Amino acid sequence: MGRFYCRQGTQPVCPADAKTAVNILLVGSDSRGAALSQAEAGEPTDQRSDTILLVHIPADRKNAYVIWILRDTWVPIPGRRNAKINAALAFGGVPLMVETVESLLHQRIDHVALVDFEGFRALTDAVGGVDVDVPVPFTASQSPGYRFAAGPQKLTGEQALAFVRERYAFPDGDYQRVRDQQIFVKSLVGRIARPETLANPFALSRVVTQFAPYLTVDSGFTAQAVSALAFELRGIRPSAIVSFTLPTAGTGVSPDGQSIVIMDGEATEALAAAMSSGTVPQYVSDRNLQNGN
Repeated sequence: MGRFYCRQGTQPVCPADAKTAVNILLVGSDSRGAALSQAEAGEPTDQRSDTILLVHIPADRKNAYVIWILRDTWVPIPGRRNAKINAALAFGGVPLMVETVESLLHQRIDHVALVDFEGFRALTDAVGGVDVDVPVPFTASQSPGYRFAAGPQKLTGEQALAFVRERYAFPDGDYQRVRDQQIFVKSLVGRIARPETLANPFALSRVVTQFAPYLTVDSGFTAQAVSALAFELRGIRPSAIVSFTLPTAGTGVSPDGQSIVIMDGEATEALAAAMSSGTVPQYVSDRNLQNGN
């Protein structure tokens, strides 16, 4: 499948429009700097992505599906070898990460954005805090000094950053981190994507401006394009934003001794077919994925 990542200074190969589904790849990382410019250019870098998710917006714009891909999922890297999926960024930058996800789900990636984790802090403070229901209590090891009790609570920006980063405190590591990130992102989106905001071009522009410092996007994903897509989604409600994890078959050990997540190939192919045929709602319903499984 062709590469659809748009390098800076070029036009999108196949710009999306309101008559087709849109796929947006978001790659989150704690580190940016020089490694980020290398990743954008498609050069090898020692940067690996901490969070990978694909936002699939069907043509009817009635739902949005957020597919979280565990960073340690063992997959074929096009032109390379099998490896953890987050290694694609290190091997060949953003273009290779895009090509890897495209090959897994047989979907064109229309837009790509690199997200700075620091943005979680700023955006949380900008909306006056984000309410989450912490499912598993933990003491953060990656952000010392933070402890999260189980149950509902409002997070400040600093707390949000500690909450979405943590994985070492959990027996199942990245599985629980992704669940926590799903909880946080859905609540944050609920705070931002209110009907009165999405239907107001000026309010939309302010939201985009708030996000802008923490995003590096392809050349076709301009502020105007983001605002236009958000306006198309003005009728969507938080309940119509469904998050789930790319199907896995547990954990294991790679041939070279790494701890890995094993992809469920059959279920992933079924998801790819559903995305192509516009039947993702049926896929989600059949597998009871409404609650972020």
